[in-house]
Amino acid sequence: MRAYWKLKSDRDGSGIVLENMEKKIDEAGTLESLEKIRVEIFGKKGMLAAEFAKMKDIPGPEKKAFAEGLNRLKAQLLERFERRHAQLEAEEMQSRMRAEAIDVSLYAPNGVKGALHPVKDTMDRIVDYFTALNFSVESGPMVEDDFHNFEALNLPKNHPARDMQDTFYFSDGTLLRTHTSPVQIRTMMKRKPPIRIIAPGSVFRRDYDLTHTPMFHQVEGLVVDEKAKVSFANLKWILTDFLHEMFGEVDIRFRPSFFPFTEPSAEVDISCIFCGGSGCRVCSRTGWLEVLGCGVVDPNVFEAVGYEDVSGYAFGLGVERFAMLIHHIADLRSLFEGDIRLLEQFR
Repeated sequence: MRAYWKLKSDRDGSGIVLENMEKKIDEAGTLESLEKIRVEIFGKKGMLAAEFAKMKDIPGPEKKAFAEGLNRLKAQLLERFERRHAQLEAEEMQSRMRAEAIDVSLYAPNGVKGALHPVKDTMDRIVDYFTALNFSVESGPMVEDDFHNFEALNLPKNHPARDMQDTFYFSDGTLLRTHTSPVQIRTMMKRKPPIRIIAPGSVFRRDYDLTHTPMFHQVEGLVVDEKAKVSFANLKWILTDFLHEMFGEVDIRFRPSFFPFTEPSAEVDISCIFCGGSGCRVCSRTGWLEVLGCGVVDPNVFEAVGYEDVSGYAFGLGVERFAMLIHHIADLRSLFEGDIRLLEQFR
């Protein structure tokens, strides 16, 4: 094919010449340089546009031949440009593939060790402790009805303690469970004593700040047996040993409290792991940190599930709170933001 183009006007005998366009296209070595040539030839201010602009000065009978010649030139240059563009794209793709090639027969370098999310890791530690004591692990639905989430737990309608649990309700009256206690109710309604279970899982409340999120995780425990076989002293021993397992040698105290589903009830504190009990900002200068709640199951709960002549105790804790204390994490929300800089610290 010719290396240059010559279009001749019969008007004045002079030639309009566009030389070496094919050569320039063929010699483009990269897509970037080819793009510059495209603008130079086909752009609004390019060579072809300048030639087409000359048509206004050509007499009518000669315009058609002049335009047809320019259009043929444009079509052939465009075809050559597209062919060269496809070649350069293929060459660059081959170059990238060679650069990124992996020899799968080679031994892989030692990979970076991953780790469990701190909430998952803490949950596993809690579950491992109680399953070693012969507690079974039970689960239940996250969308609950009012009976299992409230009424069977001695929280009848209009009970003031319901206000403590900002609940997500659905239009049909169901709700997202506010604790894993409904799993205890469902288990008791399906099985007869003795019962020795823990119920780990996600729960939901309308709350969001430094120490609360709309979704978090709980582990609740329940033991039910003959009255002579269950006591608050047994509950106290298990929780004391459990907290020493999780936090080391800390002081532990049980404070009287109120929960609708247990009586008597207690909140359990540990000496502040940040200041050793001397008082700091984290423990509000008290030297103590609340970690869980517990108590002897209220008779009204047993009545709701049809149990008679039994006794039991229950306890519940927030997994995120344990994770924050164990790993010294200041803001609960950071556990759910997926920031790789935080998660990498737990390898």
